[in-house]
Amino acid sequence: MKNIKHTILVVITLCYVTLGFSQHKRYTIRNGIGIQGGVTQFDLLTDNFKTKSNTGYLGGLTAWVNIPHKWYNVSYNIQMSENNIDISARPLASTLDEFVEYKLLTVQASFLFHAKLIGNNLTLDAGPMVQYNGELELKDQEKEAYVISGFNNLLAEDITDISRFNINGAVGLSAGLGRFSLRGQYIYGFTNILARLNDKNLNVGSNTSKFKGNQSMLTLTALLIF
Repeated sequence: MKNIKHTILVVITLCYVTLGFSQHKRYTIRNGIGIQGGVTQFDLLTDNFKTKSNTGYLGGLTAWVNIPHKWYNVSYNIQMSENNIDISARPLASTLDEFVEYKLLTVQASFLFHAKLIGNNLTLDAGPMVQYNGELELKDQEKEAYVISGFNNLLAEDITDISRFNINGAVGLSAGLGRFSLRGQYIYGFTNILARLNDKNLNVGSNTSKFKGNQSMLTLTALLIF
């Protein structure tokens, strides 16, 4: 929690440093701050588990830099989200698999370029993102002893302690009028979010494959710039 608070403080500080008005030759660069909120669709791209994407929600802040004499704008963004994902597992006394639901809390900070396709009304957005996340949290604690599909002894509770810091890339489109816009975004995790599991000496039986997974996240958000 302390790391999450530090991340939020640093990003908000950067956002406020950019606020205000500045002059560039005869052009006025206008900045603004706004709020955003929306829904997520989260999944893990991995060969270790059978997964199914699930929906969640997010909210956050954005600091927008409008550069009228350039073909692009830029923005700083911070968003907190609660994401859900289903992973296939089975009860100890059963051979039938079912999906077990996990929750993942994330804080993401990004710096985006917005290429103007139709002025500020439609932009192509892309940029890097850093992420801090908690562990995979089982939503039903009674399923802790379920066995993960594809393994004989790996339990649902064994795979919760995943990597905390990750680097992502984000790409999407923003469309709107005036101070209101909608943004669709795809976020891909460049780093192995399951890497930490390889250091846990888990009981994987004869399955010697290293744990490797990259997050895949779709977001749809509404933004209001002040």
